[in-house]
Amino acid sequence: MKAGGPARRVAILGSTGSIGRQALEVVEALAGRARVVALAARRDAAALAEQAVRWQPEAVALTDREAVEEFRQMASGWRGELLVGPQALEQVARWPSADVVLVAVVGVAGLLPSLAAIEAGKELALANKETLVAAGELVRERAASCGARIVPVDGEHSAIYQCLQAEQRRDRVRRIVLTASGGPFLRRSLESMESATPEEALQHPTWRMGPKITVDSATLMNKALEVIEARWLFDLPAERIEVLIHPQSVVHGMVEFVDGSSLAHLSRPDMRLFIQYALSGMDRLPPGFGRLDWTIPQTLTFEPPDLRRFPCLGYAYEALAVGGTLPAVLNAANEVAVQRFLDGEVPFGRIPKLVRAAMDLHEPRPRPTLEEILEADRWARALVRSL
Repeated sequence: MKAGGPARRVAILGSTGSIGRQALEVVEALAGRARVVALAARRDAAALAEQAVRWQPEAVALTDREAVEEFRQMASGWRGELLVGPQALEQVARWPSADVVLVAVVGVAGLLPSLAAIEAGKELALANKETLVAAGELVRERAASCGARIVPVDGEHSAIYQCLQAEQRRDRVRRIVLTASGGPFLRRSLESMESATPEEALQHPTWRMGPKITVDSATLMNKALEVIEARWLFDLPAERIEVLIHPQSVVHGMVEFVDGSSLAHLSRPDMRLFIQYALSGMDRLPPGFGRLDWTIPQTLTFEPPDLRRFPCLGYAYEALAVGGTLPAVLNAANEVAVQRFLDGEVPFGRIPKLVRAAMDLHEPRPRPTLEEILEADRWARALVRSL
């Protein structure tokens, strides 16, 4: 997006969530270099109506039909097309005037609209880990056949993506390193973690995120999902993808090359920086969102994760090794387990145990079709709800 060039036309799926709201802040900061043409949400009619009136998109989507009347009453100042129902996200993902589609919905709900954007030839700005976790091989193949570009929005993957611009040949990459803050329980005893409350789990030390991903950070499942996502984003085997705990959240990702040199991406822990990089067409634009002050003495530390305390990370490597539908089961089981924890139905320590149970009981299907992936997802959800 060069200065003075045409504005990039953006569709945002999940516009009322944490990433979606920050994306709109980025569009506003880009001051005319990006334009919102479509917005989509599940059921937050009030927030979506406010966004529709403010941004005047061509289309707005609500997947929950019960929220439509509230939206109509509150969005009287907006004139555009209202899309409603389960297919609405996919309609927005294919919106004709959109140049880039930001998929920021939570969970496997992002899979079908991501595929729709790819098949429509859109640039996919992907802030939804579950799409590549559940169906990475299928999504990668569709993107290649359609000539679609996938630009990661997650901070760690965006960091790796940017570092790899200096070296396109994968045979020169020894490994990539994803960093993790360690979440709110990094120094907490394993015994006390078992009974941690939702309020405690939602107190992330560095990042401002939605509840599901914040709990995932507390179990390190967030990093587990990122390992699987990285395998498909960067076409690297699992043994060349590593995770290090980095509590300061300044180094977001590193690439080590075969000659022993490394490149790292360092910035303040602010998702808007990575969102801007994706929405701007990977341009380097002001205003930015704060800078690191290197005149202030500081220490950056790194340590390996403790898989005894954070077993979910090990589950990711197991799911990648087995392949097929097992990653989809891991993801679906975790989504339901986290929601049950947030609803007060199970203790924090039960989350990895529910995921483990689903993985153990599942019979993976190799090279699954889309329907087989979705069926494995449904099976895992039903199982974890019943346990």
